[in-house]
Amino acid sequence: MTTNNIPTRVKLIDVGPRDGLQNEKQPVPAAVKIELVHRLQAAGLKEIEVTSYVSPKWVPQMADNHEVMAGMTRQPGVRYSVLTPNMKGFEAALLDQPDEVVVFGAASEAFSQKNINCSIAESIERFAPVVQAALAAGIAVRGAMSCTVGCPYEGEVAPERVTMLARLMKGIGVQRVDVADTIGVGTPLKVQRAIEATLPHFDIDHICGHFHDTYGQALSNTYAALQMGVWNFQSSVAGLGGCPYAKGATGNVSTEDVVYLLQGLDIDTGIDLDALVDAGAFISSALGRKPNSRVATALLNKRVG
Repeated sequence: MTTNNIPTRVKLIDVGPRDGLQNEKQPVPAAVKIELVHRLQAAGLKEIEVTSYVSPKWVPQMADNHEVMAGMTRQPGVRYSVLTPNMKGFEAALLDQPDEVVVFGAASEAFSQKNINCSIAESIERFAPVVQAALAAGIAVRGAMSCTVGCPYEGEVAPERVTMLARLMKGIGVQRVDVADTIGVGTPLKVQRAIEATLPHFDIDHICGHFHDTYGQALSNTYAALQMGVWNFQSSVAGLGGCPYAKGATGNVSTEDVVYLLQGLDIDTGIDLDALVDAGAFISSALGRKPNSRVATALLNKRVG
């Protein structure tokens, strides 16, 4: 494995407003979501995953997508992305002019069937017109590749499955992909193998790391990806978003923890950690709990002390 390609600059995509909040049971007001986006961009985030255009029947938390997109004040140089599961979702998203749409597919056949009721091949076919329509409208397209190292139903996922999914994504015109450890079972070597399996179809500049912290490995996996030259990562402010497949487990790695790691490696992120901690404290307070970030907890305690 290549281990000497650590980048000098990293760009983070904060997925808190979308991936982090989508499974919250209590409704989060649109004004709170808008304020969260504003705080994230004020802290220096240049990419934010804002909302999704799925049926409110399935994800009621995202029913206010138009209100949130219309209500936020966009900053130049910030990319606002949204999840579009089908053409209906894309057409709704188009009204709000996102900078990027996200389509998704799984490297596990069982996960694809249970999550979106169709095979991997069918899911890609479903997304092909969405990708073409987005590109024709001048909107960037990212493909989320879930379960690239492990699946709650199939167990370990072979790198060959990741290569196949990356090939299918590339085939329909996806511009960059997330190598996602959806259930957080990955370890550094497995993550490096999943990234390596993606490289025949997407170069390192078009691969994002998306690691969950279910087993406490997300930062180790981030470092393993950095060693291969990956410089784009997804994380969630305050560690928003649990893991629905591991009861009580944490889900997305917290943006605060990733920024602290990167700062310690002298890697530039352009992010103000104190302002980021404030953003995490704001949304955690709105949800009635403490931030699920060790760095945020330490820095907030230090302020009180």
